[in-house]
Amino acid sequence: MTSSPQVWLITGVSSGLGRAIAEAALAAGHVVVGTLRKAEQFAAFEALAPGRAHALALDVTDAEAVGPAVDAAARLAGGLDVVVNNAGYGLVGAVEELSEAEAARQMDTNFFGVFRVVKAAIPHLKARGGGAIINIGSVAGARGFPSMSLYCASKFAVAGLSQALAKELAPFGIRVTVVEPGGFRTNFGAASMAWAQAPLPDYAATTARMRQSMERPVVPAPNDPARGAAVILALAAMDKPPVHMALGADGRKYVLDALQTRLADYDLHVDLVESTAYPD
Repeated sequence: MTSSPQVWLITGVSSGLGRAIAEAALAAGHVVVGTLRKAEQFAAFEALAPGRAHALALDVTDAEAVGPAVDAAARLAGGLDVVVNNAGYGLVGAVEELSEAEAARQMDTNFFGVFRVVKAAIPHLKARGGGAIINIGSVAGARGFPSMSLYCASKFAVAGLSQALAKELAPFGIRVTVVEPGGFRTNFGAASMAWAQAPLPDYAATTARMRQSMERPVVPAPNDPARGAAVILALAAMDKPPVHMALGADGRKYVLDALQTRLADYDLHVDLVESTAYPD
């Protein structure tokens, strides 16, 4: 048990990294309000630490429900100290294959869900004199992956939101980090994955490779969710955390390679790029 337990709000704690973060926070003596979409999951979650683990029904795509749910979490636990936006899913499909409804649902869950929870949580963190917001992004928020264009777009958006939010909230003592995980052994590639409903033959080979890598990987994902959760706890305790944190050696390599490729692009055609100013 810690000497000063905190109140954590974590979205999407049914399984995977979200569940691991909740379990780690509870093991450290904190109070955790975890959001779930299925009522039958409540009892098992609250049994993790009776009196400190609180289940809360929430679908982050329900714009009218998020604010009241976050307020209810704060009332239930006596405030909020750490908010972890983990809820989300992957969408596999080339842009040409996806309907606008599929694209909108991806952004509504992965980006606007984060926006809604953060917006509702900020007054509660201000009331505590500070706190931490940790948004679970992805290496897909630093580089584009074929057949996951909308997923990448949603995670790029989370990264951009987090960068600006960190500056907006620094005067209030609220720390913001976007965590960009590599491969973790969770159910992300199965239960947390959606596939284009109208696939096209032109993309069949790419989609087949993606399905293989997600559902039947030749090499298992290298990272342990419990160890990843321990990093999140350490991050939440930092006085000056980074705005970006890759998670896993593979995650760090993905991000660094993507940034180096991007810098190389910016170094191309410099004379043309810098030809836009008015003449002296």
